[in-house]
Amino acid sequence: MKDEKKILEWINGELSDKEIQDLKQSEDDIILEKIMHYSAQLQAPTIDAEAVLAQFKQRKMEKKESKVIPLNYKAFFKVAAAIAVVFTSSYFLFFNSTITFETAIAQTESFQLPDESEVTLNASSKITFDKNNWKEDRSLTLEGEAYFQVEKGQKFSVNTQNGIVQVLGTHFNVKQRDNYYEVKCYEGLVSVTYNNKTVQLPPGKTFRVVNNTIEAVEDFVVQGPSWLQKESTFDRIPLAQVIAELERQYKIKIVTKGVDTTKLFTGTFANDNQQVALEAVTIPLQLSYRIEDKTIIFYNYATK
Repeated sequence: MKDEKKILEWINGELSDKEIQDLKQSEDDIILEKIMHYSAQLQAPTIDAEAVLAQFKQRKMEKKESKVIPLNYKAFFKVAAAIAVVFTSSYFLFFNSTITFETAIAQTESFQLPDESEVTLNASSKITFDKNNWKEDRSLTLEGEAYFQVEKGQKFSVNTQNGIVQVLGTHFNVKQRDNYYEVKCYEGLVSVTYNNKTVQLPPGKTFRVVNNTIEAVEDFVVQGPSWLQKESTFDRIPLAQVIAELERQYKIKIVTKGVDTTKLFTGTFANDNQQVALEAVTIPLQLSYRIEDKTIIFYNYATK
């Protein structure tokens, strides 16, 4: 080709019609045909604008359309329940400082308090207290019967359904049962508050309430409650209370037939021999008993 520059300008569309005619006259037909062929290849492809726009819109909609995941309510509640359990467990583990000591029927047990004071629980009894607040407030709640040996220090309080017992450091016994409330002081000085009235008990003194009535009780000289030695002792106590104690110590059921359960009993029964205990109660009161299945029936000698 003689004028290569002109050919390139022709391909790029930079020549006028006259210049193209002149170039055609100066070149071989074969070369010109090749130029025409390759020029056609360089033409921009035809674009369907409407089709392209439609495709663009479709792709845009697909991007904006987010995937919706349905809420699984069962799974949600399971997770919520699990979280609740974790928080509840954490609370009781880290924040709940209430301690409970408890005994079952026919069981006595001794426990040590945070200040090294000692408490012994009789059968079917329970105490509760706050261990974290014990240094500031030596206070506990008693249900049942317990013997306390309190280390000297700040005021020590025993709260019961019937009244409050307060000491600084001493040995005493508290019994709180249905229709029965009794406090005995064995050492030191005990303060008992009942119905907004307070009495002081030195060693050997007893404060007793039976069926909401305060009773006079003779002084005693023993060094501790008899139940610590596996005996239950009573001084002019209604038979109903004695029967209840038998049931607690032996895990038995006692019913009466024609027997006055308000009659008073003075005596002792063993806490480790059921037959001896039953005889120790019935014989002095001129009663007898028989066993039917798991029930023990108290009756008068003349009644069967």
